[in-house]
Amino acid sequence: MIREIVQVGDPVLRKKCEKVTRFDGELAALLDDMKETLKAAEGAGLAAPQVGIPIRAVVVDVDEGYFEFINPVFVWQKGEQTGAEGCLSVRGKAGTVTRPEKVRIVFQDRKGDRYALVARGFFARAVCHELDHLDGILYTDKAKNVRDAD
Repeated sequence: MIREIVQVGDPVLRKKCEKVTRFDGELAALLDDMKETLKAAEGAGLAAPQVGIPIRAVVVDVDEGYFEFINPVFVWQKGEQTGAEGCLSVRGKAGTVTRPEKVRIVFQDRKGDRYALVARGFFARAVCHELDHLDGILYTDKAKNVRDAD
């Protein structure tokens, strides 16, 4: 099911999200819906608060593949990259954001199993952007020269 993506101004986007403690059919259905919603919106990532659910869950779909991260935590960040970003919850805008070039995160999957992953380049940018959503941070909080998107 394609869910509505909440827009800037909705208070759920500014909440610090709750840790996921139940790995059940409800979580699986949410993740399936988030994947379908992300695909329909043609985005690179989507966090649960962007569909109105303040829990620590994100999906990312980039060249490296499709990923689901539950309760993700940064282990380390290295380097620096600066580039353009937009957001499905801030329609019609873009800005320049500096992010780490490489990150390592630990996370759980939809079954609760634990994993670690290293992301580089655009994948790292997408991971950082989505994990910010889990702490109520929008890319516009970090961006320089936010403008109307082309």
